Formats: sequence, structure tokens, C-alpha cells
Amino acid sequence: MLPRFEHDTGSGSNAAPFFLPMKRYTTFNNELLRQFGQRIQRVSLDAGFTCPNRDGSVGHGGCTFCGDRGAAAVGVPVALSIAEQLADGKRKMQQKYGAAKFLAYFQAYSNTYENPDRLRRLYEEALADPTVVGLIIGTRPDCLPPATLDLLTELHARTYLWLELGMQTMHDRTLSAINRGHDHACLESAVQSCRERGIQTCAHLVLGLPGESREEMLASVREVDRLGFSGAKFHHLHILKGSQLEVDYRAGKVSLLERDEYIGLVCDALELLDPQVIIHRLMGDGRTELVAPEWSRRKLDVLNRIDREMTRRDSVQGSRRGEG
Repeated sequence: MLPRFEHDTGSGSNAAPFFLPMKRYTTFNNELLRQFGQRIQRVSLDAGFTCPNRDGSVGHGGCTFCGDRGAAAVGVPVALSIAEQLADGKRKMQQKYGAAKFLAYFQAYSNTYENPDRLRRLYEEALADPTVVGLIIGTRPDCLPPATLDLLTELHARTYLWLELGMQTMHDRTLSAINRGHDHACLESAVQSCRERGIQTCAHLVLGLPGESREEMLASVREVDRLGFSGAKFHHLHILKGSQLEVDYRAGKVSLLERDEYIGLVCDALELLDPQVIIHRLMGDGRTELVAPEWSRRKLDVLNRIDREMTRRDSVQGSRRGEG
């Protein structure tokens, strides 16, 4: 049996000590435990951004997998200020997990697609909360002009910072088919710029995109490793109400991975990644807008099955790194 880390929830907390199991891959939770010595929870925020692929700068309608609300942060009270959203999210995380420290997660849409002065005000509003120990900022690789990179570099020097980049796939054919609005070279350039500045980047990768073979999906995983991402976030392709993919799915033009197919793919991906790459997520959450697949509503069951499959293989992250 793998060992577990035991930590308390921080001084002043009434919550009981908690345990984090040692997984066969490098989890974000354990990374945060090593960094801060206590439970840290993400609080999702919606700062009212849009996306260049929705407002006409690059395209209209967004990516084909985006629903009516695009990349909205589900359940976030968008009418509230950043400070108010934080207070609301913290209260829920404290009740559920007993957490005392938090990461402000700018999740909805493209969170660097704005004038750097406004970005600074929003980020600083989050960091002004004394219980916020860092930022996670989700964005697209084509939304990182030099002035914005300068701001992120400054923030990185004084707080814990992750930049989450929507890679989705390395294959330009697929990027075009899903109306992504940029090519893979754009992603490569963004990652290189961040590496030069010391900014930690997390790749968002979708497994099961239309038309991609298993070999092509795993090639994208190897590319995450080659580009030197600090973290990776996996997502199964799912169909959301109001998306172009919903139209295609109902017309029989899109097939989805079965649960066990996805589990096998994730385990293969973990085996190919450098164990230093921190795994932020292994699948998305079931959402109220979900059309299919139905198995994605049972997230905990799928995650447990991934653990069991890694144990069955007697495998760990990076055990097949360099193959292929």
C-alpha cells in the first residue's frame, strides 16, 4: 500500500487533520501540500472576460466544444465583484474541506484577454485577501502580449502563480476543425516565452477530439513533455448544450470515448509524462449543461478506476517516458 501524507489544516482551524494518499502520479494536491504545508483549495472566479474567438477578433461562436456560456465557471455568482466571489467561494470551501488558505482561480473564458491595467486591478483585488496565497490564470496562447507577460512575470516574483494554457491538441488539422482560432506554433511560442520568464505553465489537453486516433492523442501528450510544461490538465471530450458539437453529435457525426477507453488513455498518458509534471486534473466535472457521455457524471468512480488501473499495471508516472 502506498503511504499517505498527514497534515493539519493550519493554525486556528477547528477542522481535523486530513490525509492525502500518495498516488502513482504527481498530484497538484500533494504539490500544494509540499509548498504550503496545509490544505489549499482553488476558488473559481469569473471576472467578466470574453474570448477573441467569440468577439470577432479571431472568430465567432467560440470553439466547437464550448456551450452557450463558453468557458464559464459553473456556479460562480458573476454579478459579484472579485472580492465578493472570493468570499462566497471561500465559505463553501471552508464548510466542505475545512480549508483556511486559497488560490484565486481566474477560470472563466480567457483571463488575460484585457488591458494589462485592468488585469492588474483584478488580480490585485484577489491577492488583497490575506487568505489567498496565489493565482491560477486560465487563458489562450494567443492572449499573451508582451505587456501582459511583463505583468505575469512581476506577479510570479511575489506570489505562487500558475498560467493555464489551452493547448487541447498539437495537431493543426484538429485545431482548425474545432474552430480554435490559432495553430500549434502559437502555443509553442507562448510556452517558450513563459519558460524564459520562469512562469509555471499548465497544459489543458482534451482526449477524444473528433477525428483523432489514439496515437495522435498520445503524440499530444508527448508534446506536453517536450515543450517543458510544469503541469498538465486532462479532459475527456464531452458534449455541452448549445455547442456546435451538440449539433454534430445529435446528427451522428461525433463519437465519444467509452469510460474504459478514457481510463486506458489517461493511464498511458501518465506513463509517458515526466514525473516532474504536476497533474492538476484527470477529467472534467459533470455539468448541468452535459449532453453526453453519461459516465462523466460519475467523476469519483472514474478517478478511482484510474488509480486501480495504474495499480493493476504496477505503473507510475513516467514509467514509459521516451517511448515512441
